[in-house]
Amino acid sequence: MQRMYSFIIPVYNRPQEVMELLESFSKLDFHEDFEIVLVEDGSTETAEKIVGQFSEKLSISYYFKQNSGPGDSRNFGMGQAKGNYFIILDSDCLLPPHYLKTVDSFLNKTCYHCFGGADAAHESFTPLQKAINYTMTSFFTTGGIRGSKASLNRFEPRSFNMGISKEVFEKTGGFAKIHPGEDPDLSQRILKAGYKTTFLPKAFVYHKRRISWKKFYIQVKKFGLVRPILNQWHPSAAKVTFWFPTVFVFFVVGSILCSLFFNPLFLVPLLFYLMLILIDSSIKNKRIYIGLLSVAAVFVQFFGYGMAFLKSSFYINLLKKDPRKQFPSLFFS
Repeated sequence: MQRMYSFIIPVYNRPQEVMELLESFSKLDFHEDFEIVLVEDGSTETAEKIVGQFSEKLSISYYFKQNSGPGDSRNFGMGQAKGNYFIILDSDCLLPPHYLKTVDSFLNKTCYHCFGGADAAHESFTPLQKAINYTMTSFFTTGGIRGSKASLNRFEPRSFNMGISKEVFEKTGGFAKIHPGEDPDLSQRILKAGYKTTFLPKAFVYHKRRISWKKFYIQVKKFGLVRPILNQWHPSAAKVTFWFPTVFVFFVVGSILCSLFFNPLFLVPLLFYLMLILIDSSIKNKRIYIGLLSVAAVFVQFFGYGMAFLKSSFYINLLKKDPRKQFPSLFFS
């Protein structure tokens, strides 16, 4: 199949990020035609002037619509796109020069209707951004569920770096109006429709993620709230590993209490794990300071996700509450 790529990017009040992303597009080592479809999702601070600065360098279609969430904005963008293969990015990403060449080379050899790529920390990122990237991608924190060489099939791509064919979009109807969680939900519906998903480790993007502790906590908390809902919608996708952050919370609390009331040695397993995080992150990021931030990020991630997952499981699985009524903030109308 001859592919024409359309990049679909929803944006909400992030013109500076758009400028940096478009600058990375201009440096792509790819000589075939592709287009960028940028959708302002009800922004009050638009990127219209930024887009104008790149209009002669890049093929950009720019749209403004009322706020309806990133999933619906991606659907809108795919509906307007001229290509037959869509690559969905977040606005807070940067592309390495080889990105599109890597994707195209892989799909020319093995045709997949859906793929997901990895994310990495750019050298220009702040120490906090690098620490958060570590905790979101490390085997020692997420167990590699966000992508590894061992998870090539039945992978749930994330919408910061996700490709789907036009055929799949028309077959599935695209993203639902839940957020976050719209990307694994779509991945599961793609699998149920008989298509395969795959993971392209070399097709990575530099993903800035949240730039403050508060924003990071809010993000992982929402991830925890939405996962039991997704498990209810797609029972075959449920994994025991989703409970690990909750178990970690009880492990931390239990270790501290046992060390206070019985024996300080109860803290040894916890301290060993945190030392492992410190050493691994420090080596990979080449700074002890980032390793220390990674230790703090582990607590934010696991406590935020773990307690939210437990709360959502209680309401959704035990009390059988309607997700839309119980957690309306997770849904767009």
